[in-house]
Formats: sequence, structure tokens, C-alpha cells
Amino acid sequence: MDAILWVLSNIAMAFFNVVYAVTHPSLWLDWTDKEAIIRFVYYGGSAEFFFVVITTFAIMFAIGLWRNSIMWGYVRVLEGFANTVGRFFAWAGLLMVLQQIMIVFIQRIFTRPDIAIGIGIPIQFDISWFAEELKLYNTLVVCLCMAYTFVQGGHVRVDLVYSVVRFRTKRVIDMFGSLFFMMPVAVVIWMYGWFFMWRHLIVPKPSASDTLDRLMAKSRALRWNIETIGFSPNGFNAYFLFKILLCAFAAMVFLQAMAMFFRSYMEWKEGPESEGKYLDRDSLGNGEEAYEGTH
Repeated sequence: MDAILWVLSNIAMAFFNVVYAVTHPSLWLDWTDKEAIIRFVYYGGSAEFFFVVITTFAIMFAIGLWRNSIMWGYVRVLEGFANTVGRFFAWAGLLMVLQQIMIVFIQRIFTRPDIAIGIGIPIQFDISWFAEELKLYNTLVVCLCMAYTFVQGGHVRVDLVYSVVRFRTKRVIDMFGSLFFMMPVAVVIWMYGWFFMWRHLIVPKPSASDTLDRLMAKSRALRWNIETIGFSPNGFNAYFLFKILLCAFAAMVFLQAMAMFFRSYMEWKEGPESEGKYLDRDSLGNGEEAYEGTH
């Protein structure tokens, strides 16, 4: 009973928390104030934020039940966002290849220890810096193109019963999977990744177990301390970007789970004729269908 009351009270407080945060943005967005930074850190990984997100999802679903065209609008916006982000950052794969070619040429043919890019005051780093930076391009593709690949049907599906069940049963499986697998995993990654990220951006280092009062006490000694330590003396030194991308990955997984749930529900309700409705998938052209999507 205590657990049920705790959940219901947090859902009720979610409305107040949203209104209060919107009407008092300086309390958490004015980063010239150390206490505002601490509030942002605390609430970003808090139960309050979790219930705001879950309550928002529930309200969106309720509105979509009332007006199905609005739910299809959710699907188009969320999948459009995933496609836009994915199509843009997929170019990081090409940059990774071109930079690797450049490194080989500079190192093996011109025997230079560094690379300078720019005119006037160039950006100059050691070869090892550019070599280690390749991991950043790979991370951009993995973290920011995951949802895009999901929309495109490019993930491998381990299929034991899915292909032999009826259309509406498939949609129920998809709804269950998005609600009880994708969303919880995204939440866990976010809650670990959020404080993991901030521990490499500020000191004193925040902890997930810290209360707001304890963090506010720490704010008096707060200062930025962005991680710039590389694995080698002249290697890539912006590993804090990987922590930021981890949080971006978790957020995009959660948004894609929402899109999958909404789409699966609408296809379940409208039947087989709605399969793939508003689905924006890339095409390799006529005759290349066998190489598109999961196969």
C-alpha cells in the first residue's frame, strides 16, 4: 500500500513539478548560479523527473486514444526525429574512413608526427590524437543512429515465434517489448549514465545516492572540471563526449520505444492495411529490396 501511495503521489506531483520548472527556469537553467547547476544535475536523474516522463507518456497515450490522428502524429514526429538525426550522423562513418586514409598517408608516406588543419591559426594535433578520435565517430554512429536503424528495420531480430503468429499478435508483442524491455533498459542506462557523465564534468563529484540537500551543500565548492585525460600522452583528450553520447543514446532509445508503442497500437487497432503507414524508409532503388531492412 505504501508503494502504491508513493507512485500515485509522484504522478500527482508530476503536474506541479512541470509547471514549477517551466515558470521558474532560472532555478535550473541559469548556470552562472552554482545552485542552479546542482538542481539540474539532481533532477536530471531523480524520481521526480522519471515520473514526469512516465506521466507525459501516459497523457500522450490517453489523448491518442481519444483522437487517433494525434497518435499517428506522435509516430510521424518521433520517427521523423530518429530519421533526421540518424541520417545526419551516419556521415560520421564516411568521415571515419576518410580520416583513417589521411592518417595512413601522413604517417606512412609523408612521415609527419602531427596534422595541422586550418588557415592562419591552424588546429594542430599529434597523429595519435586523430587516430584515437576515430572512436568518437564510431560512437556517434552507434549512439545516434540506433533509433534510425530501428525505424529502417535494420536491427537483427531473434525470431522464435514472431514470424508465425497473426498480425495483431505481432503488434501485441511489439507493444509489450517496447513497454517492458526498451523503456526500462533506457531508464537504467540513463540513471547510471547521467551521474557518470556529471562526475566527469564537475567537482565535487555528484552521486546518485546524494540527496538534494547534500548536493546543495556541495554547490558552495562547485567548479567545472571537464575530463581532458587521454589514454596516451598526445592522444584524444575529449572522452567526456562519450559520457554525453551515452545519455543521448538512452534518450533516443526511450523516444523510439514510445514511437514503437504508439505505432504498434495503431496498427493493432486498424489492422493489416495500416502496416507501415507513414513509415519513411530509405530505399536503395528498384531491384535492391533484398538488401534493405532486416533479412
